[in-house]
Amino acid sequence: MLRRTERILENIPVGSLGLIALTGCEELGKKVDDYLVKWRHESAHEYRDDAVFAGYEKDTYMINADVPRFGSGEAKGIIKESVRGRDLYLMVDVCNYSVTYSLTGKTNHMSPDDHFQNLKRIIAAIGGKGRRINVIMPFLYESRQHKRNSRESLDCALALQELVRMGVDNIITFDAHDPRVQNAIPLSGFETVSPTYQFIKGLLRTVKDLKIDSEHMMAISPDEGGTNRAVYLANVLGLDMGMFYKRRDYTRIENGRNPIVAHEFLGSSVDGKDVIIIDDMISSGDSIIEVATELKRRKANRIYAAATFGLFTNGLEKFDKAYEEGVLSGILTTNLIYQTPELLSKPYYINCDMSKYIALIVDTLNHDGSISSILSPNERIQNVLRKYKNGEPV
Repeated sequence: MLRRTERILENIPVGSLGLIALTGCEELGKKVDDYLVKWRHESAHEYRDDAVFAGYEKDTYMINADVPRFGSGEAKGIIKESVRGRDLYLMVDVCNYSVTYSLTGKTNHMSPDDHFQNLKRIIAAIGGKGRRINVIMPFLYESRQHKRNSRESLDCALALQELVRMGVDNIITFDAHDPRVQNAIPLSGFETVSPTYQFIKGLLRTVKDLKIDSEHMMAISPDEGGTNRAVYLANVLGLDMGMFYKRRDYTRIENGRNPIVAHEFLGSSVDGKDVIIIDDMISSGDSIIEVATELKRRKANRIYAAATFGLFTNGLEKFDKAYEEGVLSGILTTNLIYQTPELLSKPYYINCDMSKYIALIVDTLNHDGSISSILSPNERIQNVLRKYKNGEPV
C-alpha cells in the first residue's frame, strides 16, 4: 500500500478535518477514523506549535450527527457540535438495507432513496457553515440509471446536480457504473476510484499457488460494458483477456429489461487456466454464475469472481451451490457497502478492506494534495506481485 509517509504533504490543511458517517456507514467510518487518528498522532509533533494546524491531532475526527424520525416516518438532520470552518467528509452507504426505522408502528427497511435523503438532510443541517463539503459515496446513487434509452428519468445526473447545488465540492465514488455521468457536473470535483490493487492483494494473500502469466491465467469481462476493467487487470498482471457479450431477446421485457438468451465468449482458450472474472457489481449473481459455468465448460481451472460491490440481492444459495460444484473457487468483494454476517462467514468469500485507501484519500484531500498518485496503483501492484513471486508475505 502507498504509505502516508511516502507522500509529501506540503500544503496546510483546507480546514480542521471532520468525518460524518451517516446511518449505515458507521463501521467503515470508524475504520477510516482509526487510520487518520493513528497517522496524525505519528506526525503531529511537527506542527504542534503552529496555529494553522489547530485541531490537527485529535482522538477522533468523527462528528456527532443524527437523523431522527417522527412516527409518520418523516425525518430531520441534526448536527450536535460545531462544524464552522471544518473540511467535512460525509460517508454514506446507499445500499445498506439492514437499517430500519418505524413507519406508523411498522418496521421499514431503508432504501437507497432514504439514504440519499438522509445525506441531503445532513448537508442542510451544516447550513453552509463548513469550509468545504466532500461526499464519499462508494456505491454511486442511481448509477445504473445513467443513460436514457427511451422516455426515462436520468436519476444519477439529477442526484449529482442536486448535491452540487447544495454546496458539495467533491464527490468521491468507487467504480462508477459509467464514469461519464460526471458530465452532469463538469465544473465540480468527481473522482471514481478503482479497487483493482485491493482485489489483487486479497487474492494473493488467500491463494498461494497462482502462476501469474499469460500461459496460466486470464482476466475475463462478463459483459461488453466492463471491458476496461478486464483490460486494465490483464495489462498490469501480464495476462490474456477475454470477454462475454450478452445476447438478449429484444422482443420481450422482463423485470424492466430485455432477458438474456445466452452469454457468448470472445477470446483465446481458457483450457487449464485460472480465471479472474472482474465486474463492478454482483447483483443477483445470475450473470457471474452463467459466465463461470460457460468457462468451466471450456475447461477453465479455478475461477475467481471479483466485484467492487457484492449486493447479492437474491441471497447466497446459488453461490454456495456453485462453490460446492467447483464452478467458483472464490468471490472477492469490498467492504464499501453493507456485508451480511452470513456472507462474511462463507469459506469462498474474500473480503477486500478499503478503509485504509479511503483514509489516504481523505488525508491527502484535507491537505489539498494531488490524489493522482493514489488513484493509479500500478507501482503498488507490481510491488505486491514481486513479493508474491519471491515468496514474501504480501
